[in-house]
Amino acid sequence: MDRLLLAQLPAILAVARTRNFARAAAELGVGPSAVSHAVRTAEVQLGTPLFSRTTRSVSLTEAGDILVSAAARAFGEIDAAAERIRTAQGDVSGLLRINAPRIALQLGMTPILAEMARRHPGLTVEVIADDKLTDVVAEGFDAGVRLGEMIAQDMVAVRMTPPCRAIMVASPRYLAENGTPRTIAALAGHNCIGYRLLGSGAVYDWDLKDGDREVQAPVRGTARVSDSDYARTLALAGVGIAYIFDMQVREDLANGSLVEILPQASITEPGLFLYFPRRAAEASKLRALLDVVRANLAKAG
Repeated sequence: MDRLLLAQLPAILAVARTRNFARAAAELGVGPSAVSHAVRTAEVQLGTPLFSRTTRSVSLTEAGDILVSAAARAFGEIDAAAERIRTAQGDVSGLLRINAPRIALQLGMTPILAEMARRHPGLTVEVIADDKLTDVVAEGFDAGVRLGEMIAQDMVAVRMTPPCRAIMVASPRYLAENGTPRTIAALAGHNCIGYRLLGSGAVYDWDLKDGDREVQAPVRGTARVSDSDYARTLALAGVGIAYIFDMQVREDLANGSLVEILPQASITEPGLFLYFPRRAAEASKLRALLDVVRANLAKAG
């Protein structure tokens, strides 16, 4: 193989995966100009463009798709061989990339990363906070974290946390000044802290239980956020009623900083799950993560 072309393949694969020269450069730890130079060098060597570029997008040409498909398979086989060698030596190292919503950082990731650091000091776990339901395979992640019902059926899912309740809370001060709603309909007269969904851009209607059926309750108020931890902060400040997972406010409820309202209307969610493509389970770094996830769940249970 042409050694000059071989040297450019990591940059080409990174651009193909990210569809963005700057993101590819950041992933590789080099400057954007180095990535552009690598792609140009390969295109000159092959005598044809590998990418179609506009000011808004980057896509593979037919020639680029042929090269990237073959190179990705070859690099995948090399990575798998390296994993088998490290496994045989009892060594877990390298980079493990995880895509997770911000709520997972608060509720599930911290004890797992702490234990991973203790068990496998040679492994770097990179956690990218993302609430947009990213395609983890297309974006080059080893695994992702989501609520149970949001996982594609072709993925392997492993529970990270027990099921949790989605509840409504407010501060004692807010309730003293505005009264306590006794029905779901009464929420319309209260200042409710809403959510804007980053993936779809929609405003989230609260999922609640009305007797034996689940309902969606549109709410309104003076604040709307995209982060549930900030909704908690606003509720603690007396701004209004927050819709949040019980695990996030357990201490606040215990010490009286927040009060649960309409507990009969709360719903139970499946909890957080780690998910990944079936073939990825062969990697020693992912097996090491699974061991820690299962041990952490057993401790929580």
